[in-house]
Amino acid sequence: MNISLPALLSQLLLGLVNGSFYAILSLGLAVIFGLLNVINFAHGALFMLGAVLTWMAMEYLGVNYWVMLIAAPVLIGLFGVVIERLLLRWIYKLDHLYGLLLTLGLTLLIEGVFRSVYGVSGLPYDAPELLSSATDLGFMVLPNYRAWVVVASLVICFATWYVIEKTRLGAYLRAGTENPRLVEAFGVNVPLMITLTYAFGCALAAFAGVLAAPVMQVSPLMGQNLIIVVFAVVVIGGMGSIMGAILTGLGLGVIEGLTKVFYPEASSTVVFVIMVIVLLIRPAGLFGKEK
Repeated sequence: MNISLPALLSQLLLGLVNGSFYAILSLGLAVIFGLLNVINFAHGALFMLGAVLTWMAMEYLGVNYWVMLIAAPVLIGLFGVVIERLLLRWIYKLDHLYGLLLTLGLTLLIEGVFRSVYGVSGLPYDAPELLSSATDLGFMVLPNYRAWVVVASLVICFATWYVIEKTRLGAYLRAGTENPRLVEAFGVNVPLMITLTYAFGCALAAFAGVLAAPVMQVSPLMGQNLIIVVFAVVVIGGMGSIMGAILTGLGLGVIEGLTKVFYPEASSTVVFVIMVIVLLIRPAGLFGKEK
C-alpha cells in the first residue's frame, strides 16, 4: 500500500480532532464515576442537549456561538443538579447496575422528546465567523475551527485534571467519596459537593456538544453511537482515572485515524478490539488501580 506522507499526517490531525471529543466526553464520565461511583449512561444525551440547545438559541434567538459555549454548559449543569437531587441521590448505596439503568432510561426519555419534535435529520450550524477560514500547513489545509476544537479540549481537560489531582478542592472531592463523615468534620458540605461534581460532569458533556455541532450533524441521536465508543475509552483508560480518560481518548482518536489509512474497514471496531485486549491483560485498564 503506497500512502503519501501528507495523507498520513492529515489523518493523524483528523484523528486528533476526534480524539479531543473522546477525551472531553470520557473525562466527564471518569469524573462522575470516580467521585460519585455512578455509571452515567445519560452522558451521550447531555452531549446532544448541549448541541441542540446551542442550535435552538442561534436559530430562534440569534444568540451567537461564543455566548452558547458558556451558556449551554451552565444550563446543562443546572439540569444535572436536578437529575442528581431528584434521582441519583437515592441509588448511591446500591449496585452500579441501578445507576446505569436509571441513566439509560433518562437517555431514552430525553432522546425521545427531541426526536418527536425535530426528527432524526441533521440540523447543522456553521462555525463562528472568526474561525471559518483555514490554514495551509503545507501537507494539508486545516480548518481553523478543527484546530480550535483540539486546543479548547486540551485546555479544559488538563485544567480539570489539575483541579482534581493537585488542589485542596480536588483532595476534598476524592476524600468525600471514600470517607464523607471525615470530610464533613472539616466543615465541608459533602452532599452539595457531590451535586456540583455531577453538574460539572454534565457541563463537560454539553461543552463537547457545542464544540462538536459545527463538525457533525446536530441530531437527537448524535450522542447514541458516540457514547458507546466513549465508554470503551473509559474502560481502556481505567474507570475513574482522570488522566487515563484524557490520554486514552486522544490516543485512540489518533489510532482510529491511522486505521482509516491502513485498513479502513476496521476503523469502526479498532477501539473495541483494543478494549478486549486491554481487559484480558489488565482488567482495571491502563491507568486504573488494581484492587
